[in-house]
Amino acid sequence: MPDAVARTERSGGGADDRDSRDGGNGTASATPDVRARTSGAQEPHLRPTPLPLRAVRVARVTVHVLQALATTAIVFPMVGVPRRQRLIRAWCVQLLRILRVEARIRGLPEGGLPGNLLIVANHISWLDIFVLNTVQPARFVAKAELARWPLVGRLVAGVGTLFIERERRRDTHKVNRHAADVLASGDVVAVFPEGTTTDGRDVLPFHGSLLQPIVDAAGHVQPVAIRYRKINGEHNDAPAYVGETSFMESFWRVTGERVLVVELYLGEPLPARSRHRRELSRAAEAAIRAALASPAGGSAPGTRGDRPA
Repeated sequence: MPDAVARTERSGGGADDRDSRDGGNGTASATPDVRARTSGAQEPHLRPTPLPLRAVRVARVTVHVLQALATTAIVFPMVGVPRRQRLIRAWCVQLLRILRVEARIRGLPEGGLPGNLLIVANHISWLDIFVLNTVQPARFVAKAELARWPLVGRLVAGVGTLFIERERRRDTHKVNRHAADVLASGDVVAVFPEGTTTDGRDVLPFHGSLLQPIVDAAGHVQPVAIRYRKINGEHNDAPAYVGETSFMESFWRVTGERVLVVELYLGEPLPARSRHRRELSRAAEAAIRAALASPAGGSAPGTRGDRPA
């Protein structure tokens, strides 16, 4: 449960400033850095993680998940919501550290996020839930099939996830009513209104029905844009959970990353009182699209920026 991010170990050193001459012919030979690039060698932080280290990460994550299951079953029933949220955040922070995920956050107010808030984000990976929980532990609205996943399903159920059978309209209304009650009590709920995952290069049209609870609770919508990058700034497909990719395939790819950077952009909160859910949905979608079109990295003045795990 999280405050996320693995620190990047950078290799030091650089090329000698002086040109070496080749056999007195007056031509400058390539520096070691240039030779490495032209020979196709990868920078150390871009090379795949060795198999033994990936196996260690898998084992550590497995133990970490089992500890969380024990916590949700034994500790959660005996503590209040604030204590649960602290435990969730701390657990997610540690998970990202194990997986060497570095979260960079832009737009988070110094005082954190308020209650009666619906977090609305684009959806790329199973990692999204844990990353968002490092910013603000929230109750997620998720597909009912997630509850049937081994270990992970029990874990997300234990932290208060609201499961929905989207094919059943009646079930959607029931979950929306429950979410509205949760929000009105001052809690935070999170949804992925695209309804599915993408590879992160684009944003699908939002479904406005998932925003009805915050209209009923007269709270605010918090748009959050998510994108994953390599340490050199390139787009990273490793965490993408799309198409025929299985959870284990996606998880194994993530364990192979030396460092995985995730950027979170928090837009201006949108008041939901007396607004139509479709209007809110369009505004949140536009804010996320605009954020993803902005350059990578950095943190806005007066906000908390890059955070290491």
